[in-house]
Amino acid sequence: MTNTIVVALKGFILNNGRALFVQRAADDEIGAGSWECVGGQIEFGEDLETALLREIHEEVGLLVTIEQLLYATTFQTTPTRQVVIITYLCSSSNQNVVLSNEHSNYIWANKDQARFLLPQDIIRDFEKNNVFALEALK
Repeated sequence: MTNTIVVALKGFILNNGRALFVQRAADDEIGAGSWECVGGQIEFGEDLETALLREIHEEVGLLVTIEQLLYATTFQTTPTRQVVIITYLCSSSNQNVVLSNEHSNYIWANKDQARFLLPQDIIRDFEKNNVFALEALK
């Protein structure tokens, strides 16, 4: 078996004190029905921020501003597949989300809603990296 490393970019997108989270489609192979930040895999040759902007536009139809790098983390999804996630703080002046078929739902959530919806591993990453402490998040 071949070991695989996947690099994914995520946008923690804020608008008016709330963060955008999307719910994976029910038929998704990994994490079906779970909530997460918007984003996806980098394509070969792409710049990190260009890839993130592309993924956000493809998945939710938004044009965002990348503010800063928030954190990076890694985990294994199978014994031979490791994922590296790089999460950026982004802002959007628009809340009009148009979902791709990769997701079934979305929410602009405050801190309490995010803690309720998100999987524990994402909450741990947010707490470890002080994401919930951001002044712009209500």
